Amino acid sequence: MLDMIRHDGWGTKYCMNHKKNESDSKPAFPIAAPGYYFVIAAGFATVVFALAGIFMLAAISFAVTLFICWFFRDPERAAPIEEGAVVSPADGKVIIVDRLAKSSFINEECIKISIFMSVFNVHVNRIPHEGKVLNISYFPGKFFNASLDKASKENEHNAVLIETEKGKKICAVQIAGLIARRIICRLKYGDIVKRGERFGMICFGSRLDVYLPADSKICVTVGNKIKAGSGILGYLT
Repeated sequence: MLDMIRHDGWGTKYCMNHKKNESDSKPAFPIAAPGYYFVIAAGFATVVFALAGIFMLAAISFAVTLFICWFFRDPERAAPIEEGAVVSPADGKVIIVDRLAKSSFINEECIKISIFMSVFNVHVNRIPHEGKVLNISYFPGKFFNASLDKASKENEHNAVLIETEKGKKICAVQIAGLIARRIICRLKYGDIVKRGERFGMICFGSRLDVYLPADSKICVTVGNKIKAGSGILGYLT
């Protein structure tokens, strides 16, 4: 059995009301950089339709522009400051919590947590724990529904392996879904990363798998909803 800690509601309530670094939180509602092109294109189309007097298409285009702005929203998040806390790299619903003898990404016993992102979730991905990027591996696979278990191995994915100062290894795997066709990762080998900082995104519905050391204390169960950068998945021991 996994070592469970109290859980309730969204990730910000997990693990005994954990403390956060409030200095990292800003009252802003930015749009993620990958969305700029889509916003500009949709906004331009709206203006063209309006100037041409095609008001029905202008209204539809304006609605699309608003949806794109909403989809690519990138709210600030305050990461918890407790030692060993591992935050979710994605907004969404926990669909798998499982112990594995080994995985394709960590060749030892580990715990796998899968988070499914619907089209309604924030899609910006965040670093689960501070450390050094040991490896980044990209696999150009298929595009099954991201909620299916086989998506972990067969779908297009990008795996980021991080080693903490204490030598613990954590892997965050961005997985494309049925609709998602673009995985964005701005990290490179050797980068020093901080818990909760942005590192990429996947467009239009997808999934994140996180692999933690086998002795981690897990805070979530299947069905929990969680927020990237602030919701705690568990603690490293």
